Amino acid sequence: MPNKLQYLVIHCTATPQGREVTADEIRRWHTSPPPAGRGWRQVGYRRLIHLDGSVSELVANNDDNIVDPWEITNGVAGKNSISQHWVYAGGVALDGKTPKDTRTQAQKDTLETLVKDFNRRFPTVKIVGHNHFAAKACPSFDVQAWLKQIGINQTL
Repeated sequence: MPNKLQYLVIHCTATPQGREVTADEIRRWHTSPPPAGRGWRQVGYRRLIHLDGSVSELVANNDDNIVDPWEITNGVAGKNSISQHWVYAGGVALDGKTPKDTRTQAQKDTLETLVKDFNRRFPTVKIVGHNHFAAKACPSFDVQAWLKQIGINQTL
């Protein structure tokens, strides 16, 4: 049974600054059986924003305000059937563990364009970081402050 879309959740790949990530890598991380992967039936994200600002679609989506069963990704336990999950490559410092906003200017520009368009089409959907739902640093920047900077004011 499809559910109404309630959240757009922004994530980071938790990879070191400057390290590109491919769609195939994410698929392996998420869907390969343990110990190589998590053993999920579906990846955790719908979209991947690369360092150069290009976008890979990881899961097909019909771009409406309903989360169909085939669109569900595994981004936040308990929220997946009412959410879309987007991820940018990066999110940690060169040491590979310290959270850091590593978004390139190209990633920032693409994310802003995509989020503004998303918000225009679905103004009632809440845009949040993964850390809104979990005790994690992900996406390694303050999504609510960033939304205000780009002219999106929402009440959570």
